[in-house]
Amino acid sequence: MEYRRHVILAKSAAAHTAYELVLALQQRMVDAQQGVARGAGQPDTFHETAWLRDDGRHGGGTRRSIGDTEVFDRASVNVSQVHYDDEPAKRLSSATALSTIIHPRNPHAPSVHIHVSWTEMRDGTGYWRIMADLNPAIRDTELARAAKQRFLDALRAAAPAVFDEAARQGDLYFHIPALDRHRGVAHFYLEQYATADHAADLALARRVAEAAIDTHAAIVAEALRVVPDAAARAAQLAYHTLYLFQVLTLDRGTTSGLLVHDQNDVGILGSLPSHIDRELLASWRARVPAPVDQLVGDLLAALPQGGRVLVDDASKQALAVAVRGFYRAHPEALELQARGYVTPPTVANHR
Repeated sequence: MEYRRHVILAKSAAAHTAYELVLALQQRMVDAQQGVARGAGQPDTFHETAWLRDDGRHGGGTRRSIGDTEVFDRASVNVSQVHYDDEPAKRLSSATALSTIIHPRNPHAPSVHIHVSWTEMRDGTGYWRIMADLNPAIRDTELARAAKQRFLDALRAAAPAVFDEAARQGDLYFHIPALDRHRGVAHFYLEQYATADHAADLALARRVAEAAIDTHAAIVAEALRVVPDAAARAAQLAYHTLYLFQVLTLDRGTTSGLLVHDQNDVGILGSLPSHIDRELLASWRARVPAPVDQLVGDLLAALPQGGRVLVDDASKQALAVAVRGFYRAHPEALELQARGYVTPPTVANHR
C-alpha cells in the first residue's frame, strides 16, 4: 500500500510491539464483523483509508470503515502511531492506538467501542489505556440483558484480577452528568495502566480486546435475527444522538486527538453514527453547565438543519472545527470532561 512507503514508524521496541498488536486487533475486528455480515447474507467489505502525520515523518494511521449497508450503520476500525523521534524536546515519544466503533444497522444489535493504546514518554516510561464498552440502543429486552451479561462475563474471564477496578472506572468515565445516565451498559476502562511486567500488560491488552471483539460479533449475529419496528428505529436515533453528545462534549480521547492536530479529523470522528435527532440534541443544551452550553450550540451550528439529520464527512469536519475552536477558547472546560479514578492526559503529554 502507498501509505507504508511513506510512513516512518517509531524506533522504540515497546512501540513496535504495541503497533504489531493493534494491527492484529484491527484485522481481527474487521474479520469478525465481515463474518457477521456474511452470516446475514451480506458480503460487506471494509474499505481502507490512510492518513499521514506531517507527510509521514511523524507516523500516521489507517482507517478501515464501512457504512450505509444492511448490516452496518457506521463502522470504523482505526489504527495509528504518532511519534516524535526527531524532536527530542517533546515529552511524548510515541502514541500507538487502536480505536474502533461498530454501529450496527439493526437497533437490537448493540454498538461497541474498543480502545487499546500504548503511550511512551521521552524517558522510556509508558502506560496502556484499555477500554471496551457495550452500547445498546434498546436495553429493556431479554436479549439486551443477556447480551450485557455475556459481554461482562467475557471481560471478567479475560482480566479477572483487574475487572472490578476497570468496571468501576468505566462506570465513572461513561456517566453523562447532564442526563444522569451512562452511554452504555457494560464498561471496562483502565487508564495509565502499567506494571513492572510489560509483557504481561501487553497480554492483558490483547486478551481484553480479543474478548470484546469476539463476544460483540456473536451478540450482533444473534440480534440480527430480530426484525425491528418503528419504535426500535426511533429508540436507535435517540441513542445515536446521545452517543454523539457524549463523544463531543465529554470524551477526552476524542478531544485530545482533535486538539493535537487537524490531519485526521474525519477519522477521529469515525465513531459518530450516520444520523442524529438535532432537536433532541438542542434540548440538552440547557442541561449542561457553562461554558459547555456554548459548545453544544457550536455543534448544532455545525450540523444540517432539520430533525433527523445526516452526519456525513462534511459534518464531521465542521464538528471537529467546532470542538477544536471551543476548547482553544475555553481550556478550563477540559476539567468538565469525563474521568475515571485517574484523570487521563488530554493535551499536556503532547507538549
